[in-house]
Amino acid sequence: MVPGEENQLVPREGMFWSCRQSIFDEMKKKFSQSEPAADDPRVLCIIQDTTNAKTVTQRLTLNLPASTPLKRLFDDVSSKAGYVNGTFELVWSNGLNNADQSPLDYSSEKSLTDAGFEPGKKNFLHLTDKDGEQPQLASDESGTAESSGHDDSGQERIIGPQLRESTVGCGEYSSPSNSYSPILGKSETGYVGLVNQAMTCYLNSLLQTLFMTPEFRNALYKWEFEEYEEDPVTSIPYQLQRLFVLLQTSKKRAVETTDVTRSFGWDSSEAWQQHDVQELCRVMFDALEQKWKQTEQADLINQLYQGKLKDYVKCLECGYESWRIDTYLDIPLVIRPYGSNLAFNSVEEALQAFVQPETLDGPNQYFCERCKKKCDARKGLKFLHFPYLLTLQLKRFDFDYTTMHRIKLNDRMTFPAELDMSPFIDVEEEKSPQTESCTDSGAENEGSCHSDQMSNDFSNDDVMDEGICLENNSASEKTSLKTGNEKGTWIYELFSIMVHSGSAAGGHYYACIKSFSDGQWYSFNDQHVSRITQDDIRKTYGGSSVTRGYYSSAFASSTNAYMLIYRQKEPTRNAKFLEVSEFPEHIKHLVQKEKEMEEQEKRQREIERNTCKIKLFCMHPVRLVMMENKLEVHKDKTLQEAVEIAYKLMDLEEALPPDCCRLVKYDEFHDYLERSYEGEEDTPVGLLLGGVKSSYMFDLLLETRRPDQAFQPYKSGEVMVKVHVVDLKTETLALPINVRAYLNQTVEEFKQLISQATALSAETMRIVLERCCNDLRLLYVPNKTLKAEGFFRSNKIFVESSDTQDNQAPFTESQLWHLLDQHANTIRLYVALPEQSPGLQGLKCPCQKAAGDPGSVEGNYECAKGSSAHRKPVEAILEESTERLKNLSLQQQLQQSSCPPGANGDRLKSADGSDVETIESPSQEADSSASVDNRELENRISSSDPETPLQPEERSDSDVNNDRSTSSVDSDILSSSHSSDTLCNADTALIPLANGLDSHSITYSRRSKANEGRKETWDTAEEDSGTDSEYDENGKGRGLVQYVYFKTEQCTSEEGSGDGQKSLLVFVDKRITLAAFKQQLEPYIGVPSSQFKIFRVYANNQEFESVRLNETLSSFSDDNKITIRLGRALRKGEYRVKVYQLLVNDPEPCKFLLDAVFAKGMTVRQSKEELLPQLREQCGLDLGIDRFRLRKKTWKNPGTIFLDYHIYEEDINISSNWEVFLEALDEPEKMKSLSQLAVLTRQWRPSEVKLEPFQEVVLESSSVDELKEKLQAISEIPAENIEFAKGRGTFPCDISVLEIHQDLDWNPKVSTLNVWPLYICDDGAVIFYRDKSEIQMDMTEEQRNELMKKESSRLQKSGHRVNYSPRKEKALKIYLDGGPSKDSSQD
Repeated sequence: MVPGEENQLVPREGMFWSCRQSIFDEMKKKFSQSEPAADDPRVLCIIQDTTNAKTVTQRLTLNLPASTPLKRLFDDVSSKAGYVNGTFELVWSNGLNNADQSPLDYSSEKSLTDAGFEPGKKNFLHLTDKDGEQPQLASDESGTAESSGHDDSGQERIIGPQLRESTVGCGEYSSPSNSYSPILGKSETGYVGLVNQAMTCYLNSLLQTLFMTPEFRNALYKWEFEEYEEDPVTSIPYQLQRLFVLLQTSKKRAVETTDVTRSFGWDSSEAWQQHDVQELCRVMFDALEQKWKQTEQADLINQLYQGKLKDYVKCLECGYESWRIDTYLDIPLVIRPYGSNLAFNSVEEALQAFVQPETLDGPNQYFCERCKKKCDARKGLKFLHFPYLLTLQLKRFDFDYTTMHRIKLNDRMTFPAELDMSPFIDVEEEKSPQTESCTDSGAENEGSCHSDQMSNDFSNDDVMDEGICLENNSASEKTSLKTGNEKGTWIYELFSIMVHSGSAAGGHYYACIKSFSDGQWYSFNDQHVSRITQDDIRKTYGGSSVTRGYYSSAFASSTNAYMLIYRQKEPTRNAKFLEVSEFPEHIKHLVQKEKEMEEQEKRQREIERNTCKIKLFCMHPVRLVMMENKLEVHKDKTLQEAVEIAYKLMDLEEALPPDCCRLVKYDEFHDYLERSYEGEEDTPVGLLLGGVKSSYMFDLLLETRRPDQAFQPYKSGEVMVKVHVVDLKTETLALPINVRAYLNQTVEEFKQLISQATALSAETMRIVLERCCNDLRLLYVPNKTLKAEGFFRSNKIFVESSDTQDNQAPFTESQLWHLLDQHANTIRLYVALPEQSPGLQGLKCPCQKAAGDPGSVEGNYECAKGSSAHRKPVEAILEESTERLKNLSLQQQLQQSSCPPGANGDRLKSADGSDVETIESPSQEADSSASVDNRELENRISSSDPETPLQPEERSDSDVNNDRSTSSVDSDILSSSHSSDTLCNADTALIPLANGLDSHSITYSRRSKANEGRKETWDTAEEDSGTDSEYDENGKGRGLVQYVYFKTEQCTSEEGSGDGQKSLLVFVDKRITLAAFKQQLEPYIGVPSSQFKIFRVYANNQEFESVRLNETLSSFSDDNKITIRLGRALRKGEYRVKVYQLLVNDPEPCKFLLDAVFAKGMTVRQSKEELLPQLREQCGLDLGIDRFRLRKKTWKNPGTIFLDYHIYEEDINISSNWEVFLEALDEPEKMKSLSQLAVLTRQWRPSEVKLEPFQEVVLESSSVDELKEKLQAISEIPAENIEFAKGRGTFPCDISVLEIHQDLDWNPKVSTLNVWPLYICDDGAVIFYRDKSEIQMDMTEEQRNELMKKESSRLQKSGHRVNYSPRKEKALKIYLDGGPSKDSSQD
């Protein structure tokens, strides 16, 4: 062993510890250099690289100290990602892909915490392109990147619908067996993508194909735009020229196509319409030809894409041939021959079938001009000339006449990379002089099978339609004809495949294009461009691995080739792309112009990136309304400059000078001023707002002051308090005063602060905090802090400092509490009065009852006589009526006290010493007796107490109307009304009153308080299930009202109903019940509350009746509208019922008749007796009581038949706004028992293709055998031949006669009707039946189409959805004048 080897191979123990110590020192040094503070919190940054598909699923994770500057973060990211710093951007993602986020500044020295990073949490960032350009790879990473991209290209992939940044538009389709190609950046492929506007993938595919066609691109570049001749916005060639220049010179990954579509005359809605790419190609070529007239490019489309063929018919007896010459731009090839189950294997087979002649014999014989008779003939097509660019359309979209739907054929069809077209051209025909002659001979054969196969039939007669001139051909075309006569010269190479992925209903287009520069194939999938292989091309053949057959395409891949474009291999014509240095001068100017525009856009994006956008509020000092806008200011602008911008933005020039404004930090949600910026007028806005962000957690308020005022400083940590001063003498609340306080202040200190702001005495001051809606809290503990009392950022308090006895009373019994409680619960309502109401006179001259006769009860109101000068205002009505009420209440109490004990259990007692009055409704006397209608109805049913006779009542003029509660229009509205009203604010604007209050006036307060022992209020719920009633069981009105604050004012028609109808503005306590509210309205309507109804008006003027009388007005809010209508209101146990007539064989089987009133305990026969006179008077129906029935109505379906002895609420469940069917009978009622079952049957006659009218069948059981016996009796079909099926949907279960024979579930294998799949357990089910031995009519195609139109019209009128109606598509049009023509004939 060599000396010293042992030391080299086996280190000693000292060397081991020495090496370990050096490692520790190095690590210590490294950590000490990172950040100085050991306790510095860490920030976890998770960065997703979205610039490349290979890295989009990877995450870069960095755990940095919170004090790390942003510049260091960008350095670390660039080092890990392998990009050059400054060529990428980092934006916030917060776990979402939000493209609106503003990027971070890569050169900022700001720390991570100052930039918005949160320590201890995950901070998600996206690494994105900068200015639309991909990040530049570091020099030491470029080789790795290229090699990795090369390796990936060898993997098995399929180009197809890539995952795009914007998924809006065309649907994404994929197959589990497909692997997606990695998306290469523009710097690697050299090509630029096109942005999908929404569903413009078909347009992008065609534009990329044209761009990658050297002959088309070069010719487009040679055309020069003359700006003085045409508007550049509407010039299609110019916009295409601009787009091609951007595709060739731009550094962006993808460019927009909006300028091109705008030149088409399209608006934004066109971006959401998907069209056929072949149709677009034809329409766009036609538009280009129109635009290129009188230019060198006038015949460009014909030179490149137009071919010729011969459409001929040859007599087989004499040899006479009739023919014509047609031109084409593409050749449509069928995938599957008509009537065949097998598709063509290849394009060559489809081409051979295209030129295969057809023999016309039998009934299809051809009339020969020479033979002068019908003869057998041969009809076909012959290619005379192929274009330089050959376009083949694979007709994958077809129509299935069985399902009447469009379908897509996904069968496999191969296509070669080189296609020899020489076997398909007829050289002799092309050379013959007959071909060179007139192209219009044989015109009698127009409309032959050629028109069915050709998608572009460009005859001379169609020149004006397509905009293609065929009369003159250029010299170059004639030269090409001569050079192409030899069969060996018709060799074409494939260079573009337009692929469709999806179904006939919609899908996605993209293009596979071969570059003539390097021979490489690329996938142009909207904004993504990727390199592909021959395996990817083969996968666009379509088809599947299953056995080929008729349904094989249903299981095949939906991604397959749709259009193929070949270029003729002819060295003399094959062109190369123009390089930038070879551009014409006008194109060079265009390139320079586009670069300048791109630089300008870049600068504008930089400005946008550095602009702070924040919500701005301002209370206008004159109009006193809160205004809202968005303040946009550059981050480097000072606060003073921002104030000037906000001052102009809010349009305050005429209201006050700029120095009376300032910006403060504001929280709109809590209405809280967070802080002001004193002494920071020269500070940049970006620094004050915390940088440029897409959204801020706060807002700004432009605060204003009067010139003689000074701004109050707002500091962080303060709370804002809105102080309302209460005046108990006038019972008013003053406008709020803003006061700033601290949460750690005591109540005593807070009182001193309020005293300074309001000049009130702190010794007698009472402070009430409103913590939430209607939650009042008295602050009475001096040493308690505001935080402990429940103060928050923004608070609302009421203060009062009068030295009265009210201070000694308990808070909940004090005048202050009652005033605040009333203020919080008073709402303002607009009440529209009925036009014919007697009480309308009361608005001018209130009617008073005799005060000297307490026992007199009058049902009408007398109008006082006198001039208009002595008419009393609305307030006087309430004052006088309530004064009368007090007198009546005292008199009634005296009468009740004189009665024996127990004679009146509802006697009321007033609490001693209470300052709250006990008030009854002014209409209680009028309601003490029932109306004539009520009495008559109660006499018919034995539910009322016979020992309590009903007193007659004088009826006003409006009471003479019939009992129909609403019109037919109202009935339609009521049919969908809810059991209780929902909250609906029609108008939340506040109306300023004379006392200056901000919500509603509190100048009048009256309350009644019931005996605390009884605790009976209007809020007590009723036990009955019917509509609440305002009467007790003796027919008397309920007396007590706990909350009766009620104040009225006259209002104009604009404020009220708006239609000239007289209205009231009512201020009322929302805790009052609906019954008490109606009683308060009696003086203004002139009839008792039982004789009018209240309808609540919702949005769109929809009205719903409020019927729950024991419910309060809590669901109402300020400025809700109410309509009063005359008519008898419901009593306890009564229900309003809507009656519809059932007409089973009419086109409209459901017809509204009238509204009726049914009562609990009434029998069905009694209700029918009630209906008879109403039916005669209102509907003109003269029916016998045994010749009509009532039955259940569920939506439009007839249900259970009600028998005469059934009792409502016992045998039949009934509810408010109930609906029933009335059905007239041709014979006496057959239904006698609930065990019977009534079904509606209808015979289907396949031989006549029609349905017979409905016939009712009454079954004694649910047996199928009995059903067939009954059907045999009415149809004379043998029972063994009867097949039946249950109808679907709502009555009358409409179905098309074209679908009924196969779509219904005929002859179910059941023995009873009440089992699956029938489940017929109730009356009214629809059953179709037929004779299985009857043969279905064999219709011709014309008969079927005619019947289909009739059925479509019939079913659409009945509301039935027609499944087979074709989907209407918007026609694809390009408008040459820049927009749709106003002439409707062009549509």
